[in-house]
Amino acid sequence: MEPIDIHQIQSILPHRYPFLLIDRIETYTLGEELIGYKNVTINEPFFQGHFPGFPIMPGVLVLEALAQATGILAFKTRAEEGGPEDRPKDEVYLFVSMDNVRFRRQVVPGDKLTLHVKLLRRKRGMWKFDCEARVGDEVAAQAEIMCAAREIAH
Repeated sequence: MEPIDIHQIQSILPHRYPFLLIDRIETYTLGEELIGYKNVTINEPFFQGHFPGFPIMPGVLVLEALAQATGILAFKTRAEEGGPEDRPKDEVYLFVSMDNVRFRRQVVPGDKLTLHVKLLRRKRGMWKFDCEARVGDEVAAQAEIMCAAREIAH
């Protein structure tokens, strides 16, 4: 599939600065896998306090970037299957669980965080993914992430 740029990402995900943690999707196969990335810069707001003089991207934000990648794959897959195009305005994609989480490398300013997500299974609105965040050839984090699309109550 064609790459997905930041403008298309914003049409799919409800996240916005400073919480939108994906810059581009390089490649994806609907219903299977996706590879995207986040360019990590010193201008990220979390580096002011995490940690002064020793900036490290918080692990929970690395996991959040992976979860956002799973959301893009799920919404694009659903759209292709005849579901709503991209993201319905009254729906969000929420964490259900994270298993086998491992942090293997720190993510610091100047890193290009590559996000790899593979769909393991989906059942009754639940999506489970095998996820890996890398910097170059090094694994920064791994996790199995389960998410679900939920309607926003108005």
